[in-house]
Amino acid sequence: MKAQFWHQKWESNDIAFHEKEANPLLVSNIDKLSLPVGARIFLPLCGKTLDIAWLLAKGYKVVGAELSELAIEQLFEALGTTPTIQEHGTLKCYQAQNIDIFVGDFFDIDAALLGPVDAIYDRAALVALPEDMRKNYSQHLVEISAQAPQLVICFEYDQNIMSGPPFSIGEAEVRAHYDAHYRIQLADKQQYHAKIKGKVAPIEEVWLLN
Repeated sequence: MKAQFWHQKWESNDIAFHEKEANPLLVSNIDKLSLPVGARIFLPLCGKTLDIAWLLAKGYKVVGAELSELAIEQLFEALGTTPTIQEHGTLKCYQAQNIDIFVGDFFDIDAALLGPVDAIYDRAALVALPEDMRKNYSQHLVEISAQAPQLVICFEYDQNIMSGPPFSIGEAEVRAHYDAHYRIQLADKQQYHAKIKGKVAPIEEVWLLN
């Protein structure tokens, strides 16, 4: 899956994955991370998710990573905030009060650039990546975040019906990526509210990684 795939999605507004409200599973499970107000939360592959506005309103700081600059321009427009923009090699960093978003290749972000994070919220990163990229993604995420605790939301469905993205990821794969670094527990589980691409109505699973 090439970067151009996602650029085309944003340019054509083919973003059915973009939800119209803060994710209910974030709202109902964020407290399980036991974070203090002001904690800095990393959202990899964040897009322009409304989860960011919700987290900011709750008093958290947000750092994100996103390939599409268009998505981040739209994010700050929706937030009603004019960011400052700094360049860091191949990356740009859009910054405003309590928010930093890195635009570019996720794998170009290192620990020093990311800075300290208290937790990771992965709603749409792991499930967006094809199988051959997920191992590298999870390893890099653990390294740059100093093994910060995670709240990970996955979809599980019959991959024979739909090829993804989003891809189907069950417990076995979550453990394959993260068992060496975390205690893993299923925090929540529910039927997704709609059919994705009109084909499958997956089970959503929330994994707590400590």
